[in-house]
Amino acid sequence: MDIFDKCYDFTRAEQAKAMGMYPYFTPIQEVKGNKVKVDGKEMIMVGSNNYLGLIDHPQVMKAAREAVDRYGVATCGSRFLNGTLDIHVELEERLAKFMKKEAVLAFSTGFQTNQGIISTLIGRGEAVITDKMIHASIVDACRLSYGEVHTFNHNDMKDLESVLSSLNENTGKILVVDGVFSMEGDLANLPEIVELARKYKARVMVDDAHGIGVMGKNGRGTLEHFGVENEVDLVMGTFSKAFASLGGFIAGKRKVISYIKHFARSLIFSASITPASVATALATLDIIENEPERRERLWQVTEKMKPGFQAMGYNTGPTETPIIPVIIGLDELTFMLWKLLKEDGIFTNPVVYPAVPKGQTLIRTSYSATHTDEELDAVLASFEKRGKQLEIIK
Repeated sequence: MDIFDKCYDFTRAEQAKAMGMYPYFTPIQEVKGNKVKVDGKEMIMVGSNNYLGLIDHPQVMKAAREAVDRYGVATCGSRFLNGTLDIHVELEERLAKFMKKEAVLAFSTGFQTNQGIISTLIGRGEAVITDKMIHASIVDACRLSYGEVHTFNHNDMKDLESVLSSLNENTGKILVVDGVFSMEGDLANLPEIVELARKYKARVMVDDAHGIGVMGKNGRGTLEHFGVENEVDLVMGTFSKAFASLGGFIAGKRKVISYIKHFARSLIFSASITPASVATALATLDIIENEPERRERLWQVTEKMKPGFQAMGYNTGPTETPIIPVIIGLDELTFMLWKLLKEDGIFTNPVVYPAVPKGQTLIRTSYSATHTDEELDAVLASFEKRGKQLEIIK
């Protein structure tokens, strides 16, 4: 058998393209605020993680240009060797102060961050316990570790305790959850999670990629939101959401961060974050710290859109954040709705299994502090018109 046979047998993508129902890898030709151009047509973007609307902020773009002028476009090396710039160190120190942790280590992507942390910390005879709905980067990181991997039902504290109680009390273990779950938009039950972790002597790590910059009075994420900042050992964040850049970071105790720094293969054997991306993250951190009105506006947008969808009869699931899923259930119906929304100039993301459970296919919408009421009204109008046309809603 030829290992390429499965490649030639895979025809679903071509079939979907032939039907005009292929929604992925869409080339965006231009971006202006929350408007994008696709195939020459202007569309309202409600599929981005640009939560604070900073991707084209003048201050942020200026910082990126100045970094290119000073450092060039790339480092051409890993952090371990020639790829550490002074602004990498500055960013880590600023983030440690912002996150109220002893130290921070920045990676080139969020995916590599989770991969490096978990595969480095979890060895033979140790255990990692995860929510079944955690991000794919954590799933893959667990596969790379040499430890035992245990899962518990999504946000089910009884099931989590059952898993924890089944493990030997002398086994080293870490409990890993998302702060904000990226498809459903709901929050991890951090107060009960940290309580159970203390009871069963487990460390806690939170992937707060979608929480930092959005949740909490000061934007420090779900830990601040729940008041458990001092009870979570490690918090991971990314620069590709609220920070409008690229990369990721881990914050925690200095000795733990130093260990990860010297053993994480995804850090040591990967080129460091580009100068423009680092400068962008620094500039957006300034805005996150000094412009809380952006978060306030983001929550105003959320409080408009979630009830708006629900009033029409759509199922938005358990979301508590600016990630608002519109759960359809059937793949074909979801893709039909996506196509009609696209015709109306609304850019959304259809999500199917395995990114969501079977029977929970959805249109994932997410919002920005810079969405105007006019843009939001147009999105709601399109969902109402097309939902009724497809008899998803009445």
